[in-house]
Amino acid sequence: MDSVLHHRGRIGSRTLLVTTAAVSLTGWAVHAITLHKRLAATRKDPLTGLLRRDAYTARARRLLSRHGDGMAVVMVDADHFKQINDTAGHPAGDAVLAAFGARITAWAGPRAAAGRLGGDEFAVVLELPADRRAQRLEQLVRMLHTPVTLDDGRTVAVAASVGAATPDILGTHDLTALQRAADTALYDGKHSGHAHLATVAHATVPSVNGRRAGRPGTAVWGRAA
Repeated sequence: MDSVLHHRGRIGSRTLLVTTAAVSLTGWAVHAITLHKRLAATRKDPLTGLLRRDAYTARARRLLSRHGDGMAVVMVDADHFKQINDTAGHPAGDAVLAAFGARITAWAGPRAAAGRLGGDEFAVVLELPADRRAQRLEQLVRMLHTPVTLDDGRTVAVAASVGAATPDILGTHDLTALQRAADTALYDGKHSGHAHLATVAHATVPSVNGRRAGRPGTAVWGRAA
């Protein structure tokens, strides 16, 4: 009888140890998951859900180095954004930015690097095959020209200018050069209602810290690029 009790006691001790270890491991797993979520949250812009500039830049460079000529760099500027803030109010402006973030995310897909660079300026690095390039870029323009409905029921007309640059045309995988070219192409077609694809000429325009010369906020953005 004593041996049976002793055996059961050993089993009970082992069970307790295993249970304690399992609880401890579970606690660490929950902690690790929570920490990961917090770190991921710091990488994202809270208004749009897009990557912050530094996180976007790091991911964009990785994608360009791994996938090369099949990638594209797309720059997006909201048109007449100041007017929206002035006439409909800043909460309406925030709603427009949030809507743009959601639309860009949906268009780009989970494997892309999609970021808010600041204000009403966005960038995406994604795979964009040449045979679908024009179609996909025009799809983005259409999405960004769809009116935004506010919480109070008002509808705000929105628009955006889009420029893109690709390594196969420009002959470089350098993110700064591709963004500069895409930015210049965007401004060539500003308010046109169509996406503009950069040529080699767009990559040779004068620049300041990697941005089109005269671009507002050039020096600030360029340091992070």
